[in-house]
Amino acid sequence: MVAQGFTVDLDKALVFQVGHLGEAYQEWVHQPIISKDGPRFFESDFWEFLTRTVWWAIPVIWLPVVSYSISVSIRMGHTVPEVALIVVFGIFVWTLMEYTLHRFLFHIKTKSYWGNTAHYLLHGCHHKHPMDGLRLVFPPAATAILCIPFWNLIKLMSTPSTAPALFGGGLLGYVMYDVTHYYLHHGQPTSEVPKNLKKYHLNHHFRVQNKGFGITSSFWDNVFGTLPQSKSAKSR
Repeated sequence: MVAQGFTVDLDKALVFQVGHLGEAYQEWVHQPIISKDGPRFFESDFWEFLTRTVWWAIPVIWLPVVSYSISVSIRMGHTVPEVALIVVFGIFVWTLMEYTLHRFLFHIKTKSYWGNTAHYLLHGCHHKHPMDGLRLVFPPAATAILCIPFWNLIKLMSTPSTAPALFGGGLLGYVMYDVTHYYLHHGQPTSEVPKNLKKYHLNHHFRVQNKGFGITSSFWDNVFGTLPQSKSAKSR
């Protein structure tokens, strides 16, 4: 893809190239390259290392934090059934965050140099290289940074004793989202529910990229009217 005399060289580090595409970036980034070998992002080996994450690092790193957070609320006097309800609510809140972030932030339209660069790092790279297995989950360092405002927001919205369990529930929702996302790209489901979910998500990548923003379910797409039409319904 050439824009204003600029061509992206896929054999070189991409992050600081894509901004030069300008208005052509949106078209370029939504033309996927199907390969399990991801591109190089940075010339620096250190920064390149931080962009690559194996999927199993997510539960290994964050499930202990989830367990600890939930245990704090129990130690502060809440019963196990009460904490279970708070955790379920936290997961529910995460599903709305998952949908909202994917629809309004991850799919924001950009055309400036730094806008394109930031979008590519955040989500554009996933649409350009959807089968890159080391960039399907969120890097733990970035997650740790984002947990700080998330925790502060929860503290404002809840009591001191419920905040830890609510935080743990939201974080558990995130872990479920990230491992589900990886599975939808690289797993081979045999039962009906995961099969349909995989089909639903790959439809977002390869057919209707401006709809189908749910990852763990299509619930919020149904609620907000972003459910993509099926091929059979479209052909009527």
